[in-house]
Amino acid sequence: MQQKKQLSLFDLSMIVVSLVIGMGIFRTPVNVASKAQIPELFFLAWFIGGFIALCGALTYAEIGSRLPVTGGYYKIFSVCYHPSIAFAINCIIVVSNAASVAGVALIGAEYLSKILPSSSMHPEDYRILIALLSIMLFYTINLFGLRTSSRTQNILTVIKIAMVLTLIGAVFFGEQTNAIAPIFKIASGAAPTWSDYGKALGLCLIAVSFSFGGYQQTINFGGETKEAKKIVPRAIIIGLAIIITLYMAINYAYVKVIGFEQLKTAESIAAILAGKIFGPIGFSLLSGLIYLSVLGYVNVNLLSNPRAMYAMGEEKALPKIFTLKTKKHETMIVSLTVFTIVAILTLFYAQTFDKIVNYSIFLDSIGFATSAAAIFILRKKTAHLSKKDIYTVPFGALIPVIFISAYLFVAFSIYTDDPNAALNGLYIFGGFIVIYFIIKYFNNREAQKAD
Repeated sequence: MQQKKQLSLFDLSMIVVSLVIGMGIFRTPVNVASKAQIPELFFLAWFIGGFIALCGALTYAEIGSRLPVTGGYYKIFSVCYHPSIAFAINCIIVVSNAASVAGVALIGAEYLSKILPSSSMHPEDYRILIALLSIMLFYTINLFGLRTSSRTQNILTVIKIAMVLTLIGAVFFGEQTNAIAPIFKIASGAAPTWSDYGKALGLCLIAVSFSFGGYQQTINFGGETKEAKKIVPRAIIIGLAIIITLYMAINYAYVKVIGFEQLKTAESIAAILAGKIFGPIGFSLLSGLIYLSVLGYVNVNLLSNPRAMYAMGEEKALPKIFTLKTKKHETMIVSLTVFTIVAILTLFYAQTFDKIVNYSIFLDSIGFATSAAAIFILRKKTAHLSKKDIYTVPFGALIPVIFISAYLFVAFSIYTDDPNAALNGLYIFGGFIVIYFIIKYFNNREAQKAD
């Protein structure tokens, strides 16, 4: 069945923003400030992170233009490398994204539970119930099809952008002066070298890259976007431009209002900014807005991840049932339901999945580097396409190479900081490749029996 082209430039741009801006920007600046130690390195890390994201946006814009299909983030690995690599990387991404949905839903539930009427339930059970209901709400919305869920996403993303802009306004309501100038220190007590600054920058970029990640999943919507070869690249670039601007501005507000030394150990940094603007009522107002922001993250993942699973079903890496769609709304019913179930299960087994998420950060870096490198293979495979019909990254190979090199540096920084996480991530990756060949073996046996 041919898919309906339902997504516009605005729809896809809002999806890009929601895929990236989750809860990270309200937490990771604390980690970055702690690793950076000095404000100059802090802002440099965010600037470099934004530049790397822009390079990635341009690279994935060309990939999406050359391969405008549903589940594109799976297809690029399958087409350019091998289906087993595509299966392993996308399985890890789907599982870690499901865990992220559960974790973010719990964070949102924590905020919302503080402004809702008290319950006789245990606080932890109460938060799990709120998170569960939130996930089920958006599962239901997604059952009504892409048009309904994308319109809902547009509203939630506009609210999210408005919230960030409001928090940035805290710079006009007060300023924290800090008499003690931050000093960059190393464990030995000796004067820091360029190597020490480089290591610190690498650790900063781990958290910064996490905050900027997600936009690459936009290419999963290529098969459902109007004039995809034009709209996909424009949406990725517009979305990233909005995100980079908001991130740089809100980080400036954090440092200006909270103070850099205090930022290193601060909690609820967004609530501090809200308090500066609205006073005591600020926390309650912010709690509701953050919860809505969380809902946007939950919804966009319920939009994106089932499409990767659908693509895996198309190529028989997963059972064919994952390609099943409803007739009325063309909802990917099995893929959507399975992803939702995995997310709900992590609400009750979060501790188990936390480690998987940590290990996957290393593999995400490898995944970004290898998926971006696919651009060179795609250029050869699609050399027959007219340049008028596709988007082409400026400066030839330079921008993709910068992006690839940056993520290899992030992967190396993770390995040096926590080698066990990196190695265990590789073991999980290998395990999924084995699972792929087991599934393929049984698929081949069934095909032989059918013949």
